[in-house]
Formats: sequence, structure tokens, C-alpha cells
Amino acid sequence: MTIYLDYQATTPLAPEAFEAMVPLLRDQFANPHSAHRLGRAAAAHVEVARAEVGKLLPGGGRLLFTSGATEALNMAIQGAPAGDLVTVATEHAAVLDTVEAMGRAGRSVTILPVGGDGLVDLTAAAAAIRPGIALVAAMLVNNEIGVIQPIAELAELAHRAGALFLCDAVQGYGRVPIPDQCDMIAISAHKVHGPKGIGGLWLRDGLALTPLIHGGGQEAGLRSGTLSPALCAGFGAAARLMRERADADHAHVEQLWTRAIALFHNWTLNGSADMRYHGNLNLRREGVDGARLLSECRNVAFSLGSACASGSGRPSHVLRALGLSDAEARGSVRIGFGRYTTLTDLEDAARTVEMAAAKAAS
Repeated sequence: MTIYLDYQATTPLAPEAFEAMVPLLRDQFANPHSAHRLGRAAAAHVEVARAEVGKLLPGGGRLLFTSGATEALNMAIQGAPAGDLVTVATEHAAVLDTVEAMGRAGRSVTILPVGGDGLVDLTAAAAAIRPGIALVAAMLVNNEIGVIQPIAELAELAHRAGALFLCDAVQGYGRVPIPDQCDMIAISAHKVHGPKGIGGLWLRDGLALTPLIHGGGQEAGLRSGTLSPALCAGFGAAARLMRERADADHAHVEQLWTRAIALFHNWTLNGSADMRYHGNLNLRREGVDGARLLSECRNVAFSLGSACASGSGRPSHVLRALGLSDAEARGSVRIGFGRYTTLTDLEDAARTVEMAAAKAAS
């Protein structure tokens, strides 16, 4: 049996989310945009789910369902008013690649550096976020190193300059409070024990975007395409569980984190030890090659970094932004745990990893 410790890549589907989806896949198959009774019934499931997902988001806004966070981030960046862009060096590729494409189209792009702890320098940010900037984008919880950025402060700098602020809250949604100052928020269901293939973009009331996808205008005229009531229901059920189980999930992660720090005491933590989400343990060890370690620990599913870039063969851009050498970045691994990870799972996995790492470093 493989022990799963890759919660930043995706989380196990909650049984309750699966059960919420089954009737809508099997029996209640109507198009939620149809005007007949069955269509209206399907649409009702969508709106119940929208309300549940929205309970973990700030007030004063509206939620659009998307195919995932990548689409949501593209909608926000490409659909925002024209002007210059500012983001952070450790962002997900969905942000960095999109702003790079906007740069090739003629918009000025500023990439803010981070310190060795993975945190953005607010003084440098204040100098870069000037009048004429249209959009500032930053991640709440980093997907590779778990560092929590000062989102409220960055949003205030953006607003002072007359810019909008976009928060990639994929890893933080339901786990870390999302500051009210955000203008747009991207989220994803499969990071919170929901199904893959659905995410969302929250927009502050009154905010207008240029649509990227044209067609039926199903999601408030901004995102065309037929919604899947089943995926929406699964997302809604997962969001409800994140809210109802918040205290229990937090306590469990803290217990796992404390034990993991003790188990991996021979490793060096990448990123801030204080400003981070404790379900993410990004570690490095001298003499260890992460890719070889991964291949030798066949019964443990962990990661070398972002699942989206795992096949590139290049050192993590996040770890390089922290100032790590190529060797240090390649010697790093990401261990992610959460609701369905047991202490026994963690201890057994740590024993396997430690044995393989000791052998490699000898």
C-alpha cells in the first residue's frame, strides 16, 4: 500500500463529496441552463453549491465557477483592465506564464523577488506598485514551500496605487483566512477534498472583466459553457466540510506537523518556519538527490515540487528564488499531509525516506 503525502498536488476526495455527486451523474442529468423543471432542479444544486463555496470567501462579491484555478487566474489576469502588472517570483506557473504572455503582448511586467524565507519584501513591493499598475497578483499560501505571503499589505499597496489585487488562494482556501482586501480570488476544488475539473473565481461586487470565452454567457456573462451540476455539488460538499471540520482539521495538521519536524530533524526546512501553512513540509538534505530518492521510496507518494512542473527536469523556480543552488533545489522534497493522513502513515513514510536518504548521503 502506498502512503500518500502529496496533498499540495491534490487531496483525496472526501466520501461526502463523492456521495453528493453520484445522483447528479446517474439520475439528475439535466442541463442546469435549461428552462424546464429538470433543468431548474439541476440549477438549484449549482446554486446551493455556490452558496456553500462562498461561505469561505469574503462578503460583498460573487463567485463564478470555472474548470479550475488555472482558468480562473487567466480570466482575472487577461480580463483585467489594461495596464502594467506586478507579481511575485514564487508564483504558480498559471500566474507567471500568463503575465509573461501579457508582457510579450506589450504590457510592462514587474516580478518581485523574495528573501531566503520566501517572503516578499514589502519595501521593494511599495516601490514597484506605483500609479499606472493595473493589477497585482500574489499567492496566499505557496504551493511548493507553504509560505504565507502578506496578502493584506500587498492588497493595500495595490489599492493605494489604483490597482486591482488578485489572490491565488488555491492552497489557502478553507485553511488560512483570506483577507477582505482582495478584489479577485482564485480557488480549486481538488485541493480541498473536492473533485478535479472545477474551481472558481470570486469577484468583488462591481468589478468588470473582459470575457476570455465567448458563447452562452452562462456564468454572469463572463464565463461561457455548460456547468456540471455534479462537479459543483462535489465542490459545495467539500467546502461545507472544510468549514464544519475547520477546528478538527487544523488540530490534526498541527499534530502531524509537530511529529514531522521531529522525524525529519536531519533535514533543513525551506522557507519561513513561522509564516507558513503547517500541512506543507519542504525539506532539503545535503548529498540527497530528490528524484533518486523518489524513485527509491516506491511506497511513499511525495513530491519534488509543483506537480505542474514535475516533468520539466529543471530545478524549482520557487527554490531558486529563495537563493538555493541547483544542487540544493534538486536535493529538496515536498511532503504534504492533511485530513486523511494518520500518524502511523507519517511515521512509516518517514522511516522509509530516512533510510533511503541515509543510504544516498553515505
